[in-house]
Amino acid sequence: MPSLEDELFPSTPGKFKVDRAHNMNRQFHRCFASTSTMFLWALFLIALTASYLSFQSFVDSGSRYFSASWGGIQWEKQVRNSAQIHRSGGMSVLVTGAAGFVGTHVSLALKKGGDGVVGLDNFNNYYDPSLKKARKSLLNSHGILVVEGDLNDAKLLAKLFDVVAFTHVMHLAAQAGVRYAMENPNSYVHSNIAGLVTLLEICKSANPQPAVVWASSSSVYGLNEKVPFSEADRTDQPASLYAATKKAGEEITHTYNHIYGLSITGLRFFTVYGPWGRPDMAYFSFTRNILQGKPITIYRGKNRVDLARDFTYIDDIVKGCLGSLDTSGKSTGSGGKKKGNAPYRIFNLGNTSPVKVPELVNILERHLKVKAKRNIVDMPGNGDVPFTHANISLAQREFGYKPSTDLQTGLKKFVRWYLSYYGYNNRKGLQ
Repeated sequence: MPSLEDELFPSTPGKFKVDRAHNMNRQFHRCFASTSTMFLWALFLIALTASYLSFQSFVDSGSRYFSASWGGIQWEKQVRNSAQIHRSGGMSVLVTGAAGFVGTHVSLALKKGGDGVVGLDNFNNYYDPSLKKARKSLLNSHGILVVEGDLNDAKLLAKLFDVVAFTHVMHLAAQAGVRYAMENPNSYVHSNIAGLVTLLEICKSANPQPAVVWASSSSVYGLNEKVPFSEADRTDQPASLYAATKKAGEEITHTYNHIYGLSITGLRFFTVYGPWGRPDMAYFSFTRNILQGKPITIYRGKNRVDLARDFTYIDDIVKGCLGSLDTSGKSTGSGGKKKGNAPYRIFNLGNTSPVKVPELVNILERHLKVKAKRNIVDMPGNGDVPFTHANISLAQREFGYKPSTDLQTGLKKFVRWYLSYYGYNNRKGLQ
C-alpha cells in the first residue's frame, strides 16, 4: 500500500497524465479533510481527558477534605477554645505527644492552672493505642482538644500556628524505648530527629516565636560512669540509638537557638513512672505479669551487680515541666530572623534517690499482695545502662525544682490506678 508521500509525490517522474493537477487537488482536499477530522478527534480526546482528570482531582480533594482529622471552621473554633487562656499572664501552649504518658499529665496541669492547651498526637501503635485513646478522652473531658496528626506534617503545624499564636511549645512527642530501636531504627529518626526539625522550622518562622521546652532524656549520659549525672558531664558516648537521637536533638535545638533566637529548654527525664504510664516500662510490665502469674525478667549488670534507676514520679516531672515553661524567657526572633540572644538551657529532672530493680519488685509485691516469679538474667547488649542518678541542683536553683514522692508512695498510687483501670477488684485480695 503506497504511503501518503508516495501518493502525493510519485517516485517515477515524466509519466503524468493530463489531469495530474486535478488529481493532486483532490488528494489534498481528501488529506486535509482526514487530517482535520483527526485533529478534531484529538482535541476532543484531550478535552475529555482533562475533564476526567479535573473531576478526579476534585473527588480526591473532596475525599481528603471529608476524611481529614483537621481543618474547617468548626475545627478552628475547637482549637481556639482549647487554647483560650483563663488566668492573667497565662500561656497558650501547644503540647506535642499530648496523648502520651507525660503529655497527658502536663496538659491537665496546665489546663487546671488556667493556661490554654492544644494537644497533638499521632496515636501510633508502639504500644496499645487504646490507652492513648483513653488518655485523649480524659483530656477531652477537661476541655483539652487533642488533634490527631503527625509531627512531620508541616502543613498541619503551620495551620495550628495560623489559628493560634502559641506563646509556648511543650514538645513531648517522640519515639520512646531503648530496646525497640534495635528493631525499628527508622521510627526514631522519623520522630526524634525529622519531627523535631519540622517543629522547629515552624516555630522559627512564627510571629511571634514561641518559647520551646522539650523532652530530652537521661539516656544521653550513656556510658558516663561519674555519678550523680550532671548537666556539665560528657554526653558524647550514647549507648543506644534512642540516646543518640536525643543527643542529636540537643545539638539541633542549640543550632536553632543560636541562628534564629528561639528560647530553648531541654529536660533530661530520669525513668518516669506513675498512673497512666507506658506499658513498655519495667514497673508496668512487672505489675501486669505478677498479677497474671507470669514470670518477670530482671536484668543484672556485670559481675552480678543489680541495675539501679533514679525512678521519678510523674507529679514531680510535671512540676519540672511547668517550672521550665514559667521561666523559659522569650524567643528573640521574628519571621525567622534573630534579633538578639535567647535563653538556651538544659536541666536534669530526677528524684536523686536511685533504687535497685529487685527492690522495685519487692515494693510491687507488697502493694499487689502477690509474689513475683523472678527470672534473673544478665543484661544483654541492647543499649541499656546499669544505673542512672540525677544531680538536680541546677533545676533547684533556676526554678525551685524539688521532687517530693518516694518510690514506695509513687508505686502505691500507680498500683491503685492500674487495678482500677484494668478492672481488678478487692475480691481477688488486691487493694
